[in-house]
Amino acid sequence: MTRQTVLLLFGGESSEHDVSVTSARNVYAACDNSKYNMLLCYIDLHGKWWLLDKWTETPQQHGGVQLLLAPGAKSLLTIPGNTVVRPDVILPILHGKNGEDGTVQGVAALLHIPIVGCDTTASAVCMDKILTKQVLESNGIKTVEYVVYRKGNPMPHYDEVAKQLGDVMFVKPARSGSSVGISKVTSQSAFIAAVKTALEHDDRVLIERAVTGRELETAVLGNPPKHKVSGIGEIIPGAEFYDYEDKYSPDSTSQALTNVELADELAEKIRDTSARAYEVLGCTGLARVDYLLEGNKFYVIEVNTLPGFTNISMYPKLWRATGMHYPELIDALIASALK
Repeated sequence: MTRQTVLLLFGGESSEHDVSVTSARNVYAACDNSKYNMLLCYIDLHGKWWLLDKWTETPQQHGGVQLLLAPGAKSLLTIPGNTVVRPDVILPILHGKNGEDGTVQGVAALLHIPIVGCDTTASAVCMDKILTKQVLESNGIKTVEYVVYRKGNPMPHYDEVAKQLGDVMFVKPARSGSSVGISKVTSQSAFIAAVKTALEHDDRVLIERAVTGRELETAVLGNPPKHKVSGIGEIIPGAEFYDYEDKYSPDSTSQALTNVELADELAEKIRDTSARAYEVLGCTGLARVDYLLEGNKFYVIEVNTLPGFTNISMYPKLWRATGMHYPELIDALIASALK
């Protein structure tokens, strides 16, 4: 059987560089070598692409050759050596800036190489929490109430925003992942500090009403109209809220539960909403759709087009709960890209 050549991209320039490396380690270990010739491409913190000879736990000390793009030629070139590298498909295990925001997807389009996951447009829209809300709301899918602050405009006052959203609110960069730059605020001083923190990551800030309820997640796989939705998982935070440290710290006490029991009608509505949100946002390949459940009301809070594949990540856990393990999941992702 002829093996397909897969270019595994990992690392990247974003604040989620280390999460990407951890995810890629799991994906690489699960790949079936009888089916795939897996090429490792480490993207360093400066954005340079490096072709590695083998997996290493310290990719920044790789000693590999640099990869340069050859647009339109379905290939890349090594420097030095000018060796032609021709992947059948690109598998990006990247998060955040230049990974899940449409940038690398645009690169793949210019190279004329299929890429696992969403295209440039869907990736860019889903990375932007404000645009995601606007698309979903225009299609009748509820999101949490919010206001937007743009850098350079007069700073809103906490009391004025609280009249719209309530005394407790979350302040987030419009474009970031893994809860980077997110703060919970209940006062003017905390509000100003939170906006400044969010502005370190983006020029636009999303301010949302704090919802007291359960955090639920669903995994979506495939290309519409044949995409499918997993069972429903639940995040039990170990801290005040599920921030970066609570997700990835070795001392975290948070839990990621799969196949959470809900009333049948409610569970069906949530899964149907995931399928609809995925389709109206133009998603393909994969995404994780996250919710807040407040009583019997649920709100979409994020559509993550390149969810994590770490040991604690919900996306692979949800599919494992259905009987689909890592190797079968990778097969399905690659097959969806090649279609």
